[in-house]
Amino acid sequence: MELFKPPDFKAYVAWLADLTLPVILKQYQNIEDVIIEQEDKAMLRELERERVLFFTNHPSQAEPLIAYHVANVMGTRFNYMATRRAFDFLFGVLGMAFQSLGGFSVIPGVADKESMLMARSILARPKGKLVLFPEGEPMCGENDNLMPLQSGAVRLSISALEDALKKDKNADIKILPGFIKYVIKSPESVIIEDLHRSISVVEEKLGADSGDRNLLRRFLMVGRLLLEDAEREYHIDVDESKDYDYRIGKVRHTILNNVAERIEAPNYDPNADAIQKLRQLTSILELVELNYPNPKLKKLSSSEISWANRECVKAYDLIVIKRDYLMSRPTPERFYEFLNRYESFVLGKRPHALGGEPSHLPRRAYVSFAKPFSLREYYDMFKVNKQDGITKLLERLHDDMQRLLNNTTHLTRTIIEPYDIENLAAHHFK
Repeated sequence: MELFKPPDFKAYVAWLADLTLPVILKQYQNIEDVIIEQEDKAMLRELERERVLFFTNHPSQAEPLIAYHVANVMGTRFNYMATRRAFDFLFGVLGMAFQSLGGFSVIPGVADKESMLMARSILARPKGKLVLFPEGEPMCGENDNLMPLQSGAVRLSISALEDALKKDKNADIKILPGFIKYVIKSPESVIIEDLHRSISVVEEKLGADSGDRNLLRRFLMVGRLLLEDAEREYHIDVDESKDYDYRIGKVRHTILNNVAERIEAPNYDPNADAIQKLRQLTSILELVELNYPNPKLKKLSSSEISWANRECVKAYDLIVIKRDYLMSRPTPERFYEFLNRYESFVLGKRPHALGGEPSHLPRRAYVSFAKPFSLREYYDMFKVNKQDGITKLLERLHDDMQRLLNNTTHLTRTIIEPYDIENLAAHHFK
């Protein structure tokens, strides 16, 4: 199997993508509008002749499509990195299309030299442009949160600048931090009706009676039932004195540890946080699927790989089901994030980790940007102290993206009073 998939840009494919992008966004993501402020559009056009590294959040599968739209607004073409397994979807057809639009593969969890050299060469060339999602995989799944940014993207940018400086002593790379916020377009009455109807289907499948609970309590009840089912399935001793977050955390760590044991994951740390465990396990499974030459990797049958992937998806859904996340700000978007997980668990719909289903209701995508800054600002610091330079650059990138996230709060609203759960004792949680 070919491990590296290079970009293979074809103008006619890009033109077709330009024409069909609105249809694709609607069909696969139920996104009807991409909103960029006029002053940001002007800023993007000013960057057309620059080397640009565009960083944005990555809560779903929609972001590469939105980034493609951003490139069109800028009047240029971007290159994109995607996990190697994505190039085999739809019998490789999706991968060929992605390559034709400037995409190339990266194998997570290993030193993928070919991918890194390709990324560096793209950014080192005049007007080279690359999109990176610094949260990495798995996708965050929560549009109102950022996962920890990974340092590899920053290291890559510094190496690319060094390559460019060898050819041009005045070379620079512009760092463009962005944030994408998805907002349901429908009226509140339509949203509430759809949420009630959809959660009723889940409750019926679980054999649950919602009684007179309000919408928020119904969602919490389903979460409790799924937790209790998982505790039984994985034979976990229940400590009734512990709260929901502790108990669901114990379930997801049990799932991940079971997978690690069965696939004999090398260098697995049972004391790591759940995100780190999941990243390591999904990386190992991708390496196994690719027949990557590593003697430490256990040979797995197709059924073992399928089982391990399903368990990792289940753990992923449990990682992003956080009770306080919904209670503290019960917006339409957060309700639907929870509903997506419930429908995956209970109804067998496509898991969010594998792309998910299109949104129940039409959405807008709001794209905002921080002020672009010069990578040269950090280069001298990097030469003096490499780790300090990486840390400072990561901090700025995170701060810019977090500020953009915070500035999207006004775009949506709560449809239930926060923490309006009435008789909490009915849920048996403290």
